[in-house]
Amino acid sequence: MSKNDLVGKLVVVTGGSNGIGAATVRAFAELSATVVVGYHSSEKRALDLIDSLPGTGHTAVRLDLAEPASFARLADTLSAYSKVDVLVNSAGYTKAITHSDLDTMDDATFEEILVANARGPYSAIRALVPLLRASGDGVVINVSSISGFTASGSNIAYCASKAALDNLTMSLARALGPDVRFFSVSPGAVATGFVPGRDMAALEAGAQSTPLKKVITPEDVASAISACVTNFTVSTGIRIVVDGGRHL
Repeated sequence: MSKNDLVGKLVVVTGGSNGIGAATVRAFAELSATVVVGYHSSEKRALDLIDSLPGTGHTAVRLDLAEPASFARLADTLSAYSKVDVLVNSAGYTKAITHSDLDTMDDATFEEILVANARGPYSAIRALVPLLRASGDGVVINVSSISGFTASGSNIAYCASKAALDNLTMSLARALGPDVRFFSVSPGAVATGFVPGRDMAALEAGAQSTPLKKVITPEDVASAISACVTNFTVSTGIRIVVDGGRHL
């Protein structure tokens, strides 16, 4: 891909201050896009990331997955740009809870995870649809997980929430085409701190059971996300799996 592929494009990345989100922000900035870094708890981390990016015009905005009004405020802020070209829903939440431990996975915890990983992305999409349509070729990439179709992951609510997100991706691809394209990018275990208690040793051990025997990095996932925009131009409603073959 050319480093000027996305000149003049505006990209919004939720959960953009660390992990997969931060790698995605860097990938789009390197393609000359202007990036809005959505963050929840660390404004400093988001601003430090922006300071490290090539190009100008990048900005940071606080977002709350449990608060749809925060996305409505984002849409109002971005109306000055007249369009949004790409939305990457990278923000999410989980806890490490054994699938059989239904006492710990109480109703409140189940709902909290569903809100973060399914309703939160929907709130972002719903708020930004008019601006995505105004692009003429809007793209939404939902960062899902192989947990959504393998039912194996950090907890049962997380698996259910990612299955819901995949379904949402397909439904909205039908409903909002041809103006907006939709993708699920589904990683396996990624070398971030997203899942509490999962360290590099565990990731390396798990990778040995996969066909490619490779630990997946945030940059691997970010490459798939940017490819949805620049390469998969006649695709929508599909799942891109980035897991080294773990799901096989």
